Amino acid sequence: MRLPRGFKASAIAAGIKPSGKLDLGAVFSRTPLYWSLVSTEHSFRAPCVSRNRARFTSGQSVHGIVVNSGNANAATGEQGIWDNEDFAGLSTNALSAGRVQNILTASTGVVGKRLPIEHIRDTLPELAKSMHDTSDAFAEAIMTTDTTPKQVAVTMQGGARIVGVAKGSGMIHPNMATMLVFVMTDADIAQEKLREVWGDICANTFNQITVDGDTSPNDMALVFSSHEVTVDEGEFISALSAICERLTQKIARDGEGATKLLTVQVQGARNLEEARIASRAIAKSPLVKSAVHGNDPNWGRILTAIGASDAVSEMASLMIGLQGVTVFQGSPRPYDEKALSDAMKTEEVVISVDLGIGNGAAKAWGCDLTAEYVRINADYTT
Repeated sequence: MRLPRGFKASAIAAGIKPSGKLDLGAVFSRTPLYWSLVSTEHSFRAPCVSRNRARFTSGQSVHGIVVNSGNANAATGEQGIWDNEDFAGLSTNALSAGRVQNILTASTGVVGKRLPIEHIRDTLPELAKSMHDTSDAFAEAIMTTDTTPKQVAVTMQGGARIVGVAKGSGMIHPNMATMLVFVMTDADIAQEKLREVWGDICANTFNQITVDGDTSPNDMALVFSSHEVTVDEGEFISALSAICERLTQKIARDGEGATKLLTVQVQGARNLEEARIASRAIAKSPLVKSAVHGNDPNWGRILTAIGASDAVSEMASLMIGLQGVTVFQGSPRPYDEKALSDAMKTEEVVISVDLGIGNGAAKAWGCDLTAEYVRINADYTT
């Protein structure tokens, strides 16, 4: 996928993954980038997350990011902090990016194992020499249990371009999840505005995904701008939101072992936050996810997930819809169970809910729960 103006990307196999697949990538710009960051709220954040957050707080501009997969460099003690600093410093030198603060880092993979800095040191020169104006190899290099690379692009009026690349399949739940997201644009959007809107966009998209209710210590979503092309601010924000929603759907659809994308639409909540809570509660429920996998229109599981959440609801005003069929409206509604089960035999199942007590609305995304999910995670390190 063609990158926006000002960006280059590359990827190589550095020997971090035993499989020999691509596992080291970089996104780079010769000129300083505007950027914004949303990262995991996990208590045991990996060194790459803590380092990036510190640079974000200080307001420093950056020239890009280096990413490794196959090793999370998390829960590795003080040595892990120094390994991450070496990762940043070696990458800065290889990319001729100036000061070590100018390059961010990201790691994803197995927790608790030391980052193989020697492999990275030996292969970084090759990484720096293989820069291209496309993102395909980079998207592949950041994958772990993903079954497919995740990329989305849009070209706006005037020629400005936004390209989003993500990874994520399991251990997916707010805040954030086992996901890495890198969005690049050449739109000339002010640094302050980029930081202002990025948190809200992530709250409505990436932080509304749940695959299994688990959150990892390594996750982050970043947006970078080379600020080269004049754009309409409103059009840019709409396009950026659309890119992130499409990446969100790709991550949820590729949930470990998943066969279906689950989309939950909630309206009529007392406020936005309660709409988010209710939608996530439904998407997270193992019982709902199992019913979706089995094409079982068991709306009682949806109702109990709502009632167990912190969202305020009145049963008398509650409406539940499944694949466009109203199954509950203050009380059970008649429907053809076999026909509705057949309607669920598709790649996307949509649950719609109206709490009937306000104007808050939100979406959440998840997937079905399958025996394959258990197999993948039972065998992950063995």
